[in-house]
Amino acid sequence: MEKRPEIKPEKKARIIITGPESTGKTGITKYLSEFYNTVYVPEYAREYVEKLRRRYTYEDVAHIARKQIELEKELYDRARGILFYDTFLVLTRTWFQVVYKDVPAWIDDHIREGGWDLFLLCKYDIPWEKDPVRENPGEMRRKLFDMYHEQIRQLGIPCRIITGSGDTRYSNALKAVREFMGTGRTP
Repeated sequence: MEKRPEIKPEKKARIIITGPESTGKTGITKYLSEFYNTVYVPEYAREYVEKLRRRYTYEDVAHIARKQIELEKELYDRARGILFYDTFLVLTRTWFQVVYKDVPAWIDDHIREGGWDLFLLCKYDIPWEKDPVRENPGEMRRKLFDMYHEQIRQLGIPCRIITGSGDTRYSNALKAVREFMGTGRTP
């Protein structure tokens, strides 16, 4: 059963946009944060891995996770009603699990701390686009989607699956946020 947290004016909603590679997470996050005139937590992993001149390591992924947590804390106070996340530690947890078969306990601890209000899980129904840091095309996208979905389900946090292409995808994401917030206006 999903938890439906009470959104109070003094509490900012925390809405996470996540999903497999090349599913529009960053575009949706930017669109929603602009629509709601607020800030978002950027995806640090891409920035970090793009600068590496070698294959990433377990320690690199741990650094990325710590930096995501740091960015989240820095940006919360600047958010106006809602803090959007361009991905989340559920993805990083799965990265550890799939690549290294080991997940640091502190990641699970942070995920369980909670405070997250809604997940928008982007489906793999748009074409995968190759770029230097992406590594999971084809069937792996579906497998990762299913893994993320199960982890979110286990957290008991509301989750809406975002589908469609182009403007439809953005509209579906906005509709999910509006429905969750209970209004058609900004918080």
